[in-house]
Amino acid sequence: QVQLVESGGGSVQPGGSLTLSCEASGFTIDYFAIGWFRQAPGKEREGVSCITYNGRSTYYSDSVKGRFTISRDNSKKMVYLQMNDLKHEDAAVYYCATDWRGSSWCKGPPGPSGLDIWGKGTPVTVSS
Repeated sequence: QVQLVESGGGSVQPGGSLTLSCEASGFTIDYFAIGWFRQAPGKEREGVSCITYNGRSTYYSDSVKGRFTISRDNSKKMVYLQMNDLKHEDAAVYYCATDWRGSSWCKGPPGPSGLDIWGKGTPVTVSS
């Protein structure tokens, strides 16, 4: 079964850090860009970051650039999102996703539309 499973979410104070993980199963991620997206209550899902199949290129939304770092380990079928200096506005459910197009969709800060495979998400809460 092809799936992505996120983990690592939780509650953190402003200024704190979390690392999210995305584990793939049922397929090899070697040929696919992976993206992170988030959705806060009452808001539309937005792109956070994506990384090309070989990890050579990464892209971030302006709101997280300089604070978040995406990385991957293809041998483990894992993609990570290191989040530092978390702010209240970072609170959301975080999803990882990919698409059978490979890496062609990851050429800039990602948009959430048109991707084929989504995880169920992991929640991140930022509160004092």
